[in-house]
Amino acid sequence: MDQSKLLIRNIQVYSASQTIKQGYIKINHGKVEEIGPVGSLTQTEGYQLIDFPNQNIKAIPGLIDVHIHGANGADVMDGTAAALETMCRALPQEGTTTFLATTMTQSEESIEQALQTTAAYMKAQPQRQAEIAGIHLEGPFVNPKRKGAQPEKYIQKPNIELFQKWNQLAEHQIKLVTLAPELDDDHAFTKYLVEHGVIASAGHTDATATEISEAIEHGLSHITHLYNQMRGFHHREPGVVGAAWLQDSLMVELIADGIHSTPEAAKIAFDLKGKHRLLLITDAMRAKCLQDGEYELGGQKVSVKDQKATLEDGTIAGSTLQLHNGLKNMIEFAGCTMEEVIQIGSTNAAAELGIDDRKGSIAAGKDADIVLLNEENNVLLTLCRGEVAYERKA
Repeated sequence: MDQSKLLIRNIQVYSASQTIKQGYIKINHGKVEEIGPVGSLTQTEGYQLIDFPNQNIKAIPGLIDVHIHGANGADVMDGTAAALETMCRALPQEGTTTFLATTMTQSEESIEQALQTTAAYMKAQPQRQAEIAGIHLEGPFVNPKRKGAQPEKYIQKPNIELFQKWNQLAEHQIKLVTLAPELDDDHAFTKYLVEHGVIASAGHTDATATEISEAIEHGLSHITHLYNQMRGFHHREPGVVGAAWLQDSLMVELIADGIHSTPEAAKIAFDLKGKHRLLLITDAMRAKCLQDGEYELGGQKVSVKDQKATLEDGTIAGSTLQLHNGLKNMIEFAGCTMEEVIQIGSTNAAAELGIDDRKGSIAAGKDADIVLLNEENNVLLTLCRGEVAYERKA
């Protein structure tokens, strides 16, 4: 039997153009070859069959996380190929098939090590694991007033020359940069990023709504983890949160764990931004997939209790959220449909990163990044580029 040809049958297929109640997906050498209703299926010879008769199994596109630091004991800032491999192998269990390896504010040497290691790993990634689509540089160009878990001693002002050096070391794989736009003199750094095809995001920022509007005029297009470590909404100063809600041009990240934002705040974000401008992220740290206990983030001690990660002073330090749980939460919190959570969990990120020619939806010719969900919307099986990367034990 040719392992490179798969036929998944008797599933509900959430494809790019329609939802097929009882459908099939043919996969050939890592790509989606054909989708359709089971009744129209003809050629099956030579395909390895994965069949779900009389079960309510849904096939959705692989999830894309543009903001994740770590998982299963590993962190991008460990700066090792082994740490990245641990993450890439762990993420398919939550349906994540593509992600941006996210750094944090640290010494220049530590950031450089992480950038070089990630760029090298990306060149020879194995098939059977989540794919790193680039790097998200979170810090050090942030506002100390809104540092959160970013260590203050390493924070610095936006610096084009330093970024040029770093992007070269990263082999131009930095796709997204979180910065405080109010510290960017004349918006020069933001303009530089956008001119070089990098997404400029406001995060860990004390900007006013007016300052966000000015930054948008110079290319700012993204908001890092809405509500967290930013100037909040006030009726006389709408802040970053108000600007994020109202500015149609902004793509907005949301950690839908009920901790970083309450169910009501998540619903407000969805109601105001709609399905086309919201991105579900995890902002997860190394404790994701592990038990409560003591962990490390950026050289700081982190305690995880009831899946909430905090520094010693009580500051929230990333999440332990699994992305498929973020989807389930948005169905509960905001009344989203499955089609809508697919949009905010995969399709939007693929479009923003410019990889929607191969990611973000189930369609012929695209990568066979496919997640099968059971009746409770838990992950049953994850394919990364046509290969089984996770299978739930019975």
